[in-house]
Amino acid sequence: MKYIMLIYQGTALERQAELSPDEQKQVYADYQAINQTPGVTPAPPMGLAENATTVRVEGGRTLTTDGPFVGMKEAVGGLFILEADDLDAAIEVAARVPAARYGGAVEIRPSEVYW
Repeated sequence: MKYIMLIYQGTALERQAELSPDEQKQVYADYQAINQTPGVTPAPPMGLAENATTVRVEGGRTLTTDGPFVGMKEAVGGLFILEADDLDAAIEVAARVPAARYGGAVEIRPSEVYW
């Protein structure tokens, strides 16, 4: 089964900035290890939410606003695709994401066609 793993930074970036240089290196190593996990297809790094542009179409007009659609703490900060046997296996990988232990979260969604 393919799962889309959405990483929400929450307060993780601020908390990680307070870590020692060695602890910060470990966070980067943890992300690298996840990217190298069998079954993981990493996505390119996402820019910061405050640099986002949100697009809506209302009444046939394209409207743009600066920033993410949701509040900064709820904004997606990264994602990857995971091929796993089941949800329990996906949860094990999600629990390794540093953001999940530093104030963020990982949302797991099965990849499925619904249109």
